[in-house]
Amino acid sequence: MNFTHLHPATVHFPIAFLLLASALTLIHLFRRPALSLKPTIWMLLLLGWIGGGVAVLTGLLAQAYLPPQAPYRAVLNFHIWSGLATLVIYGFWLYRGWLYRSARARRQRGRTGAAAEDLLDDDAARWWIALLAIVGALLIVATGWFGGRLVYEFGVNVG
Repeated sequence: MNFTHLHPATVHFPIAFLLLASALTLIHLFRRPALSLKPTIWMLLLLGWIGGGVAVLTGLLAQAYLPPQAPYRAVLNFHIWSGLATLVIYGFWLYRGWLYRSARARRQRGRTGAAAEDLLDDDAARWWIALLAIVGALLIVATGWFGGRLVYEFGVNVG
């Protein structure tokens, strides 16, 4: 089975979900809208991360058909590594959110008097979450840039 045409079909939803999650997170962290964005943010992060995993998997399978000494190999490597780094950044964010909601973490926060029920509401985490959102969005842009170069500059897996 040839996966070269499957990868482009799987990248668009994760890009949209993760960029929207990053933007809504920054709005939530610094504007505190009346309408809670937290359920939407967490759902977008989860769906985007799962979809991103599918996109990375199909991309790795598609690149298996490419010649190893191709002139675009450096661009391809940047594309692969920035895609993997994107998954790591958003995966770490999801994992920290999951840990924050665990019973053990709630008990510990109860003993220390911390009132935040969600990681996105924790003032101590505000700046590193904002950093994850910005770095994650920049990695998505970089991954797309290198992917675009592969297609439009080098014609990789086209037709």
